[in-house]
Amino acid sequence: MSEYQYFEFQALERPLSREEQKQLRDLSTRARITATSFTNTYHWGNFRGEPRRMVERYFDAHLYVTNWGTHRLMLRLPKQRLPLRTVQPYCLDDHVEGWNTRTHIVLDLTSEDEGGDWAEGADDSLTALIGVRDELAAGDLRSLYLAWLSALAAWELQDDDEEEYQTVTEPPVPAGLADLTAPQRALADYLRVDTDLLSAAAQSSPAAPEPTAKPTKKELQRLIAALPAKEKDGFLLRLALGQEPQLHTDLLHRLHGTATPAITPANRTAAHLLDAAHARRTERRRREQRRQAEARAQHLTALAHDAESVWRQVEAHIATKQTNAYDRAVTLLRDLRDACDHVGSGADFRQRLTRLRETYQRRPGLIHRLNTHNLR
Repeated sequence: MSEYQYFEFQALERPLSREEQKQLRDLSTRARITATSFTNTYHWGNFRGEPRRMVERYFDAHLYVTNWGTHRLMLRLPKQRLPLRTVQPYCLDDHVEGWNTRTHIVLDLTSEDEGGDWAEGADDSLTALIGVRDELAAGDLRSLYLAWLSALAAWELQDDDEEEYQTVTEPPVPAGLADLTAPQRALADYLRVDTDLLSAAAQSSPAAPEPTAKPTKKELQRLIAALPAKEKDGFLLRLALGQEPQLHTDLLHRLHGTATPAITPANRTAAHLLDAAHARRTERRRREQRRQAEARAQHLTALAHDAESVWRQVEAHIATKQTNAYDRAVTLLRDLRDACDHVGSGADFRQRLTRLRETYQRRPGLIHRLNTHNLR
């Protein structure tokens, strides 16, 4: 399999200048560069740019996918919308990292799975994930908790120190983990969050608040009139400068507020969560095995009651004298054997099978297949 690396960057707060686009062109002659994006795919060689530096300087979101299992998402937000101190409890190893630049905070979320599936059409993934940035800016920390769960599962695979799991506690638990938004569900899939681990974590997560209704024109007029003059001047100045695409959201947040999920203090250890996830996984697999066993039993009962029709199909396949038809006949006989044993008529099946072997004893291809599958 050839190498595959996909890089995508998006600028959301402001478009790139011509000079900045020229600087980016120096990093790659083949990349598709616009005023708001940079995308490139590699099947050999490597990218000369440093994604961290590019996000710090130019972009607000970055997606990286490889065919050896790397999924990486980087997001840049204004520092005042998501303080680093809020992010730090969710950081774990090098899977969840956060740091400040002069004006922004940068989040770096990574999932590694060498045995995982990948799709070369992953270039649409950033569109599905980009909503996470706005949710974080509005105070919804569920995506950070999802990233921490992803990192915890990866840590479990790498480290077998049971005592350490007992000492590490989970970060604050946001409300609404049992009812994720579409971007959050996309993030959980992208970071390969274990569904049983998420279900266990959601047990301590209260329901998310109902979305706040959009304010009417009359309500906005009243709220704006109540703003201090100095604050209104500040918003007008920022609007006149035209460098903040998120200004509309900032103003509404200031005027009306937003219903952000509440936070539950951490009270569970990593070991508690992993054990709870293991118990859920075990019970889920048992239920699935029972379901499969019941479905199999129903199938065998129905097949045994239709035995004469199956024998006719077997005879029809054998009559063609074709090897692939012999294979189909043997498959039917194996299922019919299991069905007859299931309903207690195995002896009748074997008597009839003996007669069939005697009838077609000069068909070595058929007899060989019957012997191979222990149909005697």
